[in-house]
Amino acid sequence: MARSRRSSGEAEDVGEARAAEPAAPSFEGALAELEAVVGRLESGDLPLEQALEAFESGVKLSRQCAATLDAAERRIEILMAERGGSGVRVEAFDAGGDDPEDLDGER
Repeated sequence: MARSRRSSGEAEDVGEARAAEPAAPSFEGALAELEAVVGRLESGDLPLEQALEAFESGVKLSRQCAATLDAAERRIEILMAERGGSGVRVEAFDAGGDDPEDLDGER
């Protein structure tokens, strides 16, 4: 009995520790926060130390967004591959230089 009490107490401690950790914001939340950081930095009104802290925060948010997008891309590739290779090609996405208006072929 004493062991089960200790185990449940340990589980509660772990649960409390996880509850105390802030959850990672959603992709949309992180992107909005990143845009706000960029706006503050571009304003040029921040003192150097605050600008460095904002920049550091922006780098972390940028990396989080990139990781989320990479994971989404991998999930899509897996889902497309699971279709049994029914003529579906998986190509690397190249975002460099493509104008979204040119994608419809009319311009």
